[in-house]
Amino acid sequence: MSIEVRVIDPLDALHSARDGAAFRVGLVVPQSGPLGLTGPSALDGALLAAHEVNAGGGVLGRPLELVLVDGGGAPGPVAGEVRRLLDAGALDALAGCHTSDVHRAVETVAAGRLAYVFTPPHEGGSRLPGVLCTGIDPSRQFGPAIQELTDRHGIGRWALIGNDYIWPRSVHRAAEGLAARAGARVVLERRVPFGAVEEALDPLLDALRSARADALLLSLIGRDLVQFNRALRRSGLDRGLVRLSGSLEENGLLALGGDDTGTLYAAMPSFATLAEERRQRLAERHRALCGPWAPVLDAYAVGLYEGLRLLADLAARRALAPDGLLAAAGRLLHGEAAGRAPIHLARAEGLGFAVLPR
Repeated sequence: MSIEVRVIDPLDALHSARDGAAFRVGLVVPQSGPLGLTGPSALDGALLAAHEVNAGGGVLGRPLELVLVDGGGAPGPVAGEVRRLLDAGALDALAGCHTSDVHRAVETVAAGRLAYVFTPPHEGGSRLPGVLCTGIDPSRQFGPAIQELTDRHGIGRWALIGNDYIWPRSVHRAAEGLAARAGARVVLERRVPFGAVEEALDPLLDALRSARADALLLSLIGRDLVQFNRALRRSGLDRGLVRLSGSLEENGLLALGGDDTGTLYAAMPSFATLAEERRQRLAERHRALCGPWAPVLDAYAVGLYEGLRLLADLAARRALAPDGLLAAAGRLLHGEAAGRAPIHLARAEGLGFAVLPR
């Protein structure tokens, strides 16, 4: 089966004559950087969505095209590339799955100019006109999970370790109250810049031992999360420490080499092993389009797939005006506010996840 989607490099989008018949979406997805390991899966999710839209007749008869922007760089350069595309009139809409610091920078250049759908879990808070977040905030992502694990494992002392940017800061602020509500307390909080986990390993492991934590909430992302979990395994701390992550997905678990401790958990909107007909049919369509060796569609990829389908539906209803985007999306989602995706708690078992009953 051939993929009925044209993917365009940003330079080509800037300097080549544009086919005005196409509906062109800027796709801001990490192809490098801390979240680069999630990029192939996210791109597959976007390709599947665009392929299905085009197979169904496109957007008001216009083929949907993707302009692929590497969202794995620093916020300023990524936002600068998006600004150049907007100034050139090269885009009709934006969709993104990237870190929240990149998101906030892109928001400042996109707001009020076109519809921008941001799909992963996020830090919460308000957004500028035309910016729609379909993911979940920290309280909704972690509240039930912290309560469940505190009760299940008799946890009294939580530690918090994350990267040093806007999403982990918000996660840690929320976790203080969530742990207290569950009858526990936070005894350690540390944040590490992107790419600095290796040199921080010994101090972090020593701090964990000194704090005598029962559980660890990890808001590290991508390769930093993988590297830290490997260090926990080498130290032996992984055997006695309950770990909860809001960014661990199948591709990250594979990069870690799997886990068989029974104490590594993830709280995410979707898992490949989720026993829901809609999720399994999505995986089947992905395999049929991209082949059996394609990367697993993780939660980030599923969110981006759904975000692109939402964008296409809004465009088909001529409802992409920035000032009315949130209301239009709410009507399309049957009156529910954006960002009401369910959250699932799953335990790592080998190279996959076992989703716990809700």
